[in-house]
Amino acid sequence: MDRRSFIGAGIVAGGMAAGGMPRVAGAAAAPDLGFPKDFVWGCATASYQIEGAVKADGRGPTIWDTFSHTPGKTANGDTGDVACDSYHRYAEDIGLLKNLGVKAYRMSIAWSRIFPEGRGQPNQKGIDYYNRVIDGLLAAGIAPYVTMFHWDLPQALPGEWRNRDTAKAFADYAGFMAGKLSDRVHRFMTVNELRCFTDLGHMQGIHAPGLQLPAAEVNQVRHHGVLAHGLGVQAIRAHARAGTEVGIADNTSIFVPAIETPEHIAAAKKAMRDENAMFLTAIMEGAYPPEYLAAAGAAAPKVQAGDMAAIGSPLDFVALNIYTPTFVKADPSAPRGYTPLPHLPQSPRMASPWLYVGPEAAYWGVRAVSELWKPKSLFISENGTSADDVLNAAGLDDDADRIMYLRNYLGQFRRATAEGFPLHGYFLWSLMDNFEWADGYTKRFGIHYVDFATQKRTPKLSAQWYKELIRRNALV
Repeated sequence: MDRRSFIGAGIVAGGMAAGGMPRVAGAAAAPDLGFPKDFVWGCATASYQIEGAVKADGRGPTIWDTFSHTPGKTANGDTGDVACDSYHRYAEDIGLLKNLGVKAYRMSIAWSRIFPEGRGQPNQKGIDYYNRVIDGLLAAGIAPYVTMFHWDLPQALPGEWRNRDTAKAFADYAGFMAGKLSDRVHRFMTVNELRCFTDLGHMQGIHAPGLQLPAAEVNQVRHHGVLAHGLGVQAIRAHARAGTEVGIADNTSIFVPAIETPEHIAAAKKAMRDENAMFLTAIMEGAYPPEYLAAAGAAAPKVQAGDMAAIGSPLDFVALNIYTPTFVKADPSAPRGYTPLPHLPQSPRMASPWLYVGPEAAYWGVRAVSELWKPKSLFISENGTSADDVLNAAGLDDDADRIMYLRNYLGQFRRATAEGFPLHGYFLWSLMDNFEWADGYTKRFGIHYVDFATQKRTPKLSAQWYKELIRRNALV
């Protein structure tokens, strides 16, 4: 039999593969790359990063207004004064979402648009704005998932997060807004990324309010952050309509076993619990682990009666912001039985120096949280990447590096769903390029390119890729 006859015989025996291509006899069937049929696909943004209009309609100043206007605090002195001007262009941005085919949008509310001084008399114009946005989303067939706090703390609150009263003010605000929106919003997230607005703002000083506090004060700030979350859960439940779901969006530190063997898996899960002791562990267990308190010693947070019960308020879902892993190995000689492995100079990473590539974080984040704390439901509230985006001569952005990143991470999220973990939705960060905090406008995370001089939005190649993934409900 010559080569042509052999190939022809193979086609007859194997039939035709999907797409009309010949399937060679004996070839394995195409793998199932699908997600659950009711999986929620969405995009995410945050108020200060996209809205602009910082003095419009009674909005009060925030600590990020102050910080970004302080010389030397942000790249190129960039601020969120205009950002993507989404305050005025929200209808256009809803159009971007609709074109993608997403069924959900994670957005945040600017606290100081509702209470310009953090508490007191509500500002009706701020409420009206979010009513317009939410009504516009629903008219487009897109469900709003609302985060109550994404770092833009009202400047007028004395002491920022160093003051315990800030946690109470947050609960008052969160309960108030839940009462206004829960007729149309069915899922709320209390706060976004505890570790960032506490540690980066009060220990490292690279985010607002730009403080470098001693350990005891940092731990107290952390406590006020988780207390705000817990009191916020209680307030939302008290004011929202029956059936409203409440969760948190947390950038839990994700630990990945260096080798998938029982001892390394156990080490990674122990690291997840230990290294998140002051944040998600405290929230899910309603207590600080004794090891954490012992290690903190005199610097441990001061806890008042009822605090831990509030912090441990049961959640309807946990949402995770997953970007980068820390690999860990079992190590009997280490005090805690594990050793985190350092990122190396040659370790792959994206445009942001901190964004080391490790798709396994997607799977292990979902699995470890599921096995440690058994949440009712999980969402990915953020996942995405910065890239050195530029428009080519044709005015297009062919961001193949972002597609590479997303494809690999989503493959690992799909592994989690295939194994039965309760992951029910994914929000890509971000819908469009925006103000990237201390990096200003130098780092772009969007799947739509924004020309900040003209505010023109241009879909990147990654937007086309995500649209096709959503259409198929399967990895592309």
